[in-house]
Amino acid sequence: MGVSLRESVELISDPKNLDASVEEVFQTMLGGQCRREKDGQAVYEPESVTAVVGFGGLFSGACVLRSDTSTARVVAGRMTGVDFDEVDDTVRDAFGELCNMLAGAWKARVPTLAGHCGLSVPAVITGRDYNIHVQSPEFKVHHFFSFDGSRFDVTIICDGLK
Repeated sequence: MGVSLRESVELISDPKNLDASVEEVFQTMLGGQCRREKDGQAVYEPESVTAVVGFGGLFSGACVLRSDTSTARVVAGRMTGVDFDEVDDTVRDAFGELCNMLAGAWKARVPTLAGHCGLSVPAVITGRDYNIHVQSPEFKVHHFFSFDGSRFDVTIICDGLK
């Protein structure tokens, strides 16, 4: 008998899993509290940083972490203990690794998903005026958070369940 995630879709798409994963990772890896913003909007500098980690297997989709450059530098600084004046390779690597940890923490909250879904290497995009588009996702959970006075958003996108 094969494994199916269809009967777990409510658990997989539960927004509380995303919130708990973000809180866990920020507490453990960055030593600080982050909180979910209820207004559902973020105002970013013209330049932003986006990290994407893909899911593959019985669940296909992505975890997307997005912020402005100052937030990415704050996060990288907390992870490395170094202050950054610009978004360099270290900042991009730290931001990508944070997205990877968020994807892994979120995936681990659903036992069936944890054992039947792999993660891609993070891809990090920097620039202005770009959008990431997924055609007809099965579901999307998108929340805004704040950390150390900085704002960011995390999205879980599902484009296929087996």
